[in-house]
Amino acid sequence: MVSRRAFTVSALAMMGGLVTLPSCSSDTGAESYEQVAQRTWRHGEFDGRDHAALLRELVRYATLAPSSHNTQCWKFRIEDRSISVLPDLARRCPTVDPDDHHLFVSLGCAAENLIQAALAHGLRGQAVFDAAGNDTLRIALEPTPAVASPLFQAIPERQSTRAEYDGKPLSRQELEMLEKAGTGEGVRVILLTEREAMEQVLEYVVQGNTSQMNDPAFVEELKAWIRFSGGEAVRTGDGLYAASSGNPSLPSWLGRMLFGLFFTVKGENDKYAKHVRSSAGIAIFVSDTESKAQWVEVGRCYERFALQSTALGIRNAFLNQPVEVATLRPQFAVFLGVGRRPDLVVRFGRGPRLPQSLRRPVPAVLV
Repeated sequence: MVSRRAFTVSALAMMGGLVTLPSCSSDTGAESYEQVAQRTWRHGEFDGRDHAALLRELVRYATLAPSSHNTQCWKFRIEDRSISVLPDLARRCPTVDPDDHHLFVSLGCAAENLIQAALAHGLRGQAVFDAAGNDTLRIALEPTPAVASPLFQAIPERQSTRAEYDGKPLSRQELEMLEKAGTGEGVRVILLTEREAMEQVLEYVVQGNTSQMNDPAFVEELKAWIRFSGGEAVRTGDGLYAASSGNPSLPSWLGRMLFGLFFTVKGENDKYAKHVRSSAGIAIFVSDTESKAQWVEVGRCYERFALQSTALGIRNAFLNQPVEVATLRPQFAVFLGVGRRPDLVVRFGRGPRLPQSLRRPVPAVLV
């Protein structure tokens, strides 16, 4: 899914002072990126007496979920005792995600955040997907004792950390907790921690990445969602902020000009090799069936996995090339020994925290 890779600009070091540009500052003269990020990634202060305000707050938590290229491809409809999550097809990524698989996984991620936040505020959420009703995911809300789980507490800390990790293995208990969190109805997660198996996955990642980068449509779609400067990220509230991948923030015009020079097959493949080899393991999510409802369930399972990782101080990031390239996906399934389409590929391990991506305000996603 949630293929949130950004361009490599390490070669900018050869250009002298460019890498000393502020990495997160806004170029708008208004609020800085750091200020907006701090306001975005937080727990709310809510006393629970205003029901309408509570429902809007649940939507805010939902928007903190990951989405493909951080497109935030969702809309929300608030009713008195329910919140519906709908696809925003205007934010599709038709090249990397032609059948909307990642889009519906993203809706599942948002729904899981909403359900975790609802429980922490004394509401039990029950999700039902209606394929006949404009692919709507309706979450009915009923009163229940409030439980602020570690997964809920982790929501403002979660991020897809596209950096090198420390390479140290996780404990058996940690792996068991991740596996449990990532398992759901018709969804299981395969954890690979042996170096030989991880190298084999890396081979598929490199094949997929090479194929994608040789596709001009893929490159243009990706570039359209990159936010090269903090100011650009603040203005849009979406997309892939360069600094969130450990790259310097640049004026937008300069970033676009340099993108084609330094976004190379070799550079990206070398980066992914370092990322995989510094990881503690790779998680692969696999479903029993293929449908939009099942893809939503995959998203819910992944989000629990990501939140559990965060609660344990573990980072994660997507390596979805083997499942995004249609000609490569069946070969990857054979390698895994599964009879159906693998859904997501995720690396995990302990590593640094990077700047978090931004989100659009709640009024922008309500219908």
